[in-house]
Amino acid sequence: MRLYFKYLSILFRSQMQYRASFWLLTCGQFFSPFVMFAGVYFMFERFGQLRGWSFYEVALCFAVIQMAFSLSECFARGFDAFSGLVAGGDFDRLLVRPRSTALQVLGSKFEFTRFGRLLQSIIVLVWALTNLPVAWNAAKAVTLVMMVASGVLIFTGIYMLAATLCFWTIQGLEVANIFTDGGREMAQYPLNIYQKWVTVFFTFIIPFGCANYLPLLYILDKADGHEVMYMLAPFAGALFLLPCLLVWQIGVRHYRSTGS
Repeated sequence: MRLYFKYLSILFRSQMQYRASFWLLTCGQFFSPFVMFAGVYFMFERFGQLRGWSFYEVALCFAVIQMAFSLSECFARGFDAFSGLVAGGDFDRLLVRPRSTALQVLGSKFEFTRFGRLLQSIIVLVWALTNLPVAWNAAKAVTLVMMVASGVLIFTGIYMLAATLCFWTIQGLEVANIFTDGGREMAQYPLNIYQKWVTVFFTFIIPFGCANYLPLLYILDKADGHEVMYMLAPFAGALFLLPCLLVWQIGVRHYRSTGS
């Protein structure tokens, strides 16, 4: 972790060398998600509710997944830009260093301008929570934090799987955006508004539902059955990351240098 924070410090200082550009990009990231949130707002202005969900309940769902996405984009950007390391042969340098390749790739790039998007999500989160009659306790507060952390791990795992494909395809594949950008758009609404196969896929295969929808039912007192199961659902994010790391190790073993 000391090495990871060293990467963090170096890249932050390098990006702050162009402070005007940094703050302009951060402001752009702050305002751009408002377009998506405006779509949610106007939909509820027109229809009032969505399959029994109120505006502020969906706003909470929206804020959690947007926070997870922005944190993942900030701290796991190295995997998203991994194709450049493979195409240029720079991944060879990482292989001869006595540290994990996953850690080195993770620390190769950070997008601190995504804090603008994170700030917007926090504002929406606070707005939603102040307008929801939630009976808060320590368990619900911890569950909310775990929801965000789980979402970060899931997005990071998807980035890692997309990066692993680069060992065979060299260039990154845009199909991965179906599960990153598409997953973000889908998970910002409760899963029960979709068809059953969508709910099953995004609960048991890519567990966005475990990071957002199921624990949200517990927080809003809508859970049926054992509440502990809904509280523990965010741990699926960590379980999802484990096979992603395994696939990454398989990809590393099959890597062939570009020879440049």
